[in-house]
Amino acid sequence: MLAPLCEREILYRLLQGPQGAIVRQIARADSRLSQVRRAIALIRDQFDRPLRVEALADVAGMSPASLHRHFRTATAMSPLQYQKSLRLQEARRLILAGRDVAAAGFAVGYESASQFSREYARLFGSPPSRDAKSTKLTGESNRALAA
Repeated sequence: MLAPLCEREILYRLLQGPQGAIVRQIARADSRLSQVRRAIALIRDQFDRPLRVEALADVAGMSPASLHRHFRTATAMSPLQYQKSLRLQEARRLILAGRDVAAAGFAVGYESASQFSREYARLFGSPPSRDAKSTKLTGESNRALAA
């Protein structure tokens, strides 16, 4: 019974707080952040496919230069860096789930195994196979300590 009132109070405080202007801008359909949100949704849906900034700009309703500027402001990354991050995170998930390293790289859209390994090591600090082993060992150690 009180849930709708609590939700309304939380929303009111959020909108009136120091970040209220940003929250209001996100909610507006015609705002720059809303346009960037549409581009982010497309990247998330198609992260394993080649990315054309012009197509993203069309979806967002902006010029490529404007999209790049506003995208970087919202995410601290360029659209291509954002896509690369999503690809590598998904590849890591696949590898930890038991998928072969090369197959995981191809599954997320990389055409070159060596490029995949280089970019993976740059993001996670070690090559995919070594990272998977150390992450699995860390997980096993944590489970053993918890038991």
